[in-house]
Amino acid sequence: MEALERAVTSHVEGRRDILSLPVLLLNRFFAPVSVTTARRALVLLYGGVGHAVDTAGDTYDFTLWRTLPVRVADDALPIVGGALRVPRVLHLLRYDRTPRAAVRLTRANLMLRDEYQCQYCSRRPGHRELNVDHVLPRSRGGEDSWTNLVISCRSCNLKKGRRTPVEAGMKLLCEPRRPRWSTAKQILMVMREPFEEWQPFLKAG
Repeated sequence: MEALERAVTSHVEGRRDILSLPVLLLNRFFAPVSVTTARRALVLLYGGVGHAVDTAGDTYDFTLWRTLPVRVADDALPIVGGALRVPRVLHLLRYDRTPRAAVRLTRANLMLRDEYQCQYCSRRPGHRELNVDHVLPRSRGGEDSWTNLVISCRSCNLKKGRRTPVEAGMKLLCEPRRPRWSTAKQILMVMREPFEEWQPFLKAG
């Protein structure tokens, strides 16, 4: 493993983008667990911790992987005697866990949860016309939480003001809840255009 670390480090200068490329990690059951860098993936591949997965879904250890030709669409890392195709998916041979995805409470994630739709009138006026509304107003002790924050349009936000929905004569489309997004969905939200090799595993996950 140290040998590969040294080999990779020797090519870092001017090639940081290649070594920083995202690689999808799969657990032993081929379920997505996280995304790592090409640098880390190559170390894991060389150390026998995981196998590289190609477009067809076939798996390769480091010895076999390094014999594969670099295609036009591939990213390549120069090595002694040629170039090494950078894997885009790595199958971890002994990792069993499927980590529970922890979804951060952010404006962007609230928009995704509520599908960019006002939770009072159901309109979708556009990203810039939407606000984050406290169901129980902050001035009355309402907290920043998944169950107390919803997306609303400007009109509904102004109409509701510092009142509760009941007091304002308004009704929520659905009860706000913490989203239970899978690891695959979170990866797709971050990676707007995932590699082709990722697609079968993210769809399944």
